[in-house]
Amino acid sequence: MSLTLTIRSDKPEAEVGVYTDGQQLSYHVWTAHRELSKTLLSVIRSELDRHGKTMHDLTDIIIFSGPGSFTGLRIGITVANTLAHELDTRIVGVADEHEWLERGFRRLDAGDDDRLVMPMYGAGAHITQQKK
Repeated sequence: MSLTLTIRSDKPEAEVGVYTDGQQLSYHVWTAHRELSKTLLSVIRSELDRHGKTMHDLTDIIIFSGPGSFTGLRIGITVANTLAHELDTRIVGVADEHEWLERGFRRLDAGDDDRLVMPMYGAGAHITQQKK
């Protein structure tokens, strides 16, 4: 039995899903905006708790890797990469906005494992020049 966590954090509304063998158990969407770093892990824990699961039960992680918000992607992907590393579970990143979940599950079914997902922001960084 597989237990897959899905995370999308590229916009103000963050999304976390929990799936068993590809079947959705729950999918939570909330307005995280500037609170994403404070709420993401607690939402993940809460969604797993609802089904009597813990993070140690996870077998796979699918993360939306962009394009999107610099800060949102950075936070979501960092959490996903850290969980995958610490739990020694597979992780795949998907940069296809319209079918990201389906593509993620297809990649897992094919045996893919990115080991480390990098964000795809879709544009160059907007860096403010240092004031003199």
